[in-house]
Amino acid sequence: MVGVILAAGKGARMFPFSEQHPKPILPILNRPLIARQIEVMRDLGLSTIYVVVGHLGYQIARVLGSGAELGVDLHLIGQESTLGLAHAVGSLESYVQAPFLLMLGDIHFHLKAPLRPLLDDVCEGRCNASLISMYDPDPAMVRRNFVIQADAAGRVSRVIEKPRYVDSQLKGCGLYVFDQHIFDAIRRTPRTAMRDEYEITTSIQILIDDGYVVNHHPIVERDLNLTKPDDLLLINLLELKRQGLASVIDPSATIPAGAVIDNSVIGANVQVRHPIRISNSVIMPGVVVNSTTDLDAVVLSGEHSVHCPIAAVGLRS
Repeated sequence: MVGVILAAGKGARMFPFSEQHPKPILPILNRPLIARQIEVMRDLGLSTIYVVVGHLGYQIARVLGSGAELGVDLHLIGQESTLGLAHAVGSLESYVQAPFLLMLGDIHFHLKAPLRPLLDDVCEGRCNASLISMYDPDPAMVRRNFVIQADAAGRVSRVIEKPRYVDSQLKGCGLYVFDQHIFDAIRRTPRTAMRDEYEITTSIQILIDDGYVVNHHPIVERDLNLTKPDDLLLINLLELKRQGLASVIDPSATIPAGAVIDNSVIGANVQVRHPIRISNSVIMPGVVVNSTTDLDAVVLSGEHSVHCPIAAVGLRS
């Protein structure tokens, strides 16, 4: 089995940060989001990983290199046109000759059960695809993903992409395990009317309708899509809380005497010029903080500053 990560999208809703950084390398506790995904795959025994890149793909190449530092053999595949997830996966057909674990490059997740049995189910032919899922009581979060309809044994009968009307709390979470049959389904996948893209959920439905076995496993404890600046702050604050950390400050950062860093993440080579209080915030690498007043619930990157008060609600130290 190999790993596949889709990291080609521009992420327009992440503006202004998406103008300078592809979403998968945005920092979570000062490490690129995609690095954790690669480590999850590596720890499952997947030594070969393909990353589909597009917008600012050279930055992903610069950050990840050959993958040697993360203990994997990494292959970056360029996607010229971003026409949906199925289109991205289909571009790998000539490279991927084995079952594969697929992750979207902008998801942050925690699991309450191991992934290995799901990989084994596909590798050993007990099913053709596994969808990693969770029950989410928030209809808005379900609408951002896709709804799964399944029987009591977990066999999926229907998937609905970004449903307008939510009648289920069972959603997909951007993690999938597929065998080679998915490529046949992708070749027969039409563009959807909703977004004029080739949706992977359409390909999954084709698999189901053709009689192949698609199961789901509700083993995700928490998932967050890195979609907008508030999400970047929220994920960092949740990780601080989950790991019991007061703050994370890169050793190369310059913090003056009298400054207070509270429940925040300070990146490499950050310079804080004045003795201010920075709370519930993310300061990205290389930023010079010239503010003479306290900062709260902000994300700073170069000349860009985004105030994200909603993301910090309920997560303040």
